[in-house]
Amino acid sequence: MDLYDWVVFGHIMAVILLFAAHGVSAYAMFRVRSEKDRARLSAILDMSSGSLMVAGIALIVVFVLGIAAAIMGDHFSKAWPWVAIVLLVVITGVMTPLAGTPMTRVRKALGMPVQGDKKTDPPRVPGTDEEVAAAQAALRPEISAIIGVAGVLILSWLMRAKPF
Repeated sequence: MDLYDWVVFGHIMAVILLFAAHGVSAYAMFRVRSEKDRARLSAILDMSSGSLMVAGIALIVVFVLGIAAAIMGDHFSKAWPWVAIVLLVVITGVMTPLAGTPMTRVRKALGMPVQGDKKTDPPRVPGTDEEVAAAQAALRPEISAIIGVAGVLILSWLMRAKPF
């Protein structure tokens, strides 16, 4: 195998890691919506946060190795890698308001720390059961799952077919 093959192999392995780690968080979103016990809910949200850190690192590796493979394979003269990059950016941008923001609202309602909190901030006061339930009701994991799966299918097709 030459270097290009190793870069593509690394890209594929990083995609698999990304899917595995992100799948934990996607599954957690379904569970968070229906869980009533605050302790279990907090544990699920902690697990989701941890998996998203791994997914974020994997996404960076996917992106870097994908760009490297496209350069090495002289694919940037075609449109499909550009479409793949735009699609990846759009999906990532759409998932924040659809999944990330509502999950953060649940964390806040439980009194959990969230990204952006400072260590000097006072501890967050947990909300009422009604506030937690309202934050949970705002979750729409089905929409996120449909967009995510559709994106994976389109990206996979672009990588395999190299249609244009």
